[in-house]
Amino acid sequence: SGINTALSDSTTVGPMDGEILVSLKPDHTSTFAHMADLRRDLPHMFPQLEFFFQPADIIDQVLNFGQPAPIDIRISGPDNDAAYSLAAKVAGDIKRIPGVVDSHVAQVPDAPAITVDTDRTMAQQMGLDQRGVANDVLVTTSSSFQPAPNFWVDPKTGISYSLVAQYPPYKYASAENLWRIPVTPANGGQGQLLMNVAKFGRTTTPMVMSQLNIRPVFDVDADVQGTDLATDAAAIDRVIATDRPPPAAAITMQLSGQVDTMQESYSGLFGGMALAVVLVYLFLVINFQSWIDPLVVLMAVPFAIGGVMWMLFLSGTYISVPALMGTLMCMGLTTANSILVVTFANQRLAAGDTPREAAIVAGYTRLRPVLMTAGAMILGMIPMALGIGEGGEQNAPLGRAVVGGLIFATFATLVFVPTMYRLLRRPRRNVVLPVEGGHVESA
Repeated sequence: SGINTALSDSTTVGPMDGEILVSLKPDHTSTFAHMADLRRDLPHMFPQLEFFFQPADIIDQVLNFGQPAPIDIRISGPDNDAAYSLAAKVAGDIKRIPGVVDSHVAQVPDAPAITVDTDRTMAQQMGLDQRGVANDVLVTTSSSFQPAPNFWVDPKTGISYSLVAQYPPYKYASAENLWRIPVTPANGGQGQLLMNVAKFGRTTTPMVMSQLNIRPVFDVDADVQGTDLATDAAAIDRVIATDRPPPAAAITMQLSGQVDTMQESYSGLFGGMALAVVLVYLFLVINFQSWIDPLVVLMAVPFAIGGVMWMLFLSGTYISVPALMGTLMCMGLTTANSILVVTFANQRLAAGDTPREAAIVAGYTRLRPVLMTAGAMILGMIPMALGIGEGGEQNAPLGRAVVGGLIFATFATLVFVPTMYRLLRRPRRNVVLPVEGGHVESA
């Protein structure tokens, strides 16, 4: 396979690694619960092995920017041994943080290897060269696909098949069998055994080398379980600050991965929510021609945010991007319902009612449309909030945020908003304007 000569960003970097694909049944229970069970049981059953989970869905893979874990600590320096030692220490330190799981160093810098040192002078005397010896060893241990790829195309189906020649694997089951690999001169001369023209040795070699800004880098990957990413990221920052070497070592440590995406997304969403409130307020000021009415309208928004927080707390759901998106949706619907109440109250106020009467009538009159709008949204979001269906756990925070926020916001729209309207709205005062022959009352 051509993959042998290409490096892909995978955690399977050598023959000592293996991947286990677990396919769950359609009616399976929580995926995260099964992952927690495997993390707990497998190390006890196989203490000599190391287990960790890779991102199984495309969303996590995109959010991780190709990394195999949401937490990625990049350690780079001029001395590979010092950088790897520091990476191993950091991996052990963050493993003790509650909620951090699957902590490991992605790179393997000291994998065992067998060296084949060709005696070029002796090989030349036998009609051999370094390239020919390397190709013979490669064909024997792998196949002829690497040095001489050849294909056969089926004329009926048009499917191409690789035609390869390979030494029987059972004939080089040990290192001693490698000594007897036949090497043949390119001019068709007498063949030789590999041990006649080369010396064998043992060493260690990196299985994969990663670079960051043209410098070698070691990645400490980890995941979270039973907690949120932001809490563990703060704890990992403290570990990095403690383990950070002195500046003279010229070793850099950087926390990246999904943490960067999370922080950028949260700052953007929180900033967007604040900007949305300001823009809505300014737009309502133009619409109502008042500074007080838009303020009354937006007084239901804190109740919506409070309802979102309570629902996430009661359901054990962490703050996430879907939850914040649900908060934005809830804020928009809450503002729309409050506008209905305040607009109708202004109409009653213009008809001659007092602010108290206008607030009460607006609350009663707009009760049905507000309940219908909020109720339809709540009922529509309940299946999403329950996490029903494939991948339902990912969108459940959005539904829970909308349901909790609208429950609180509906109460605020029908009770708190009219109350504040009564308190902040001044009653209209009649002013008597004298004219010839009588007087005219003006509001």
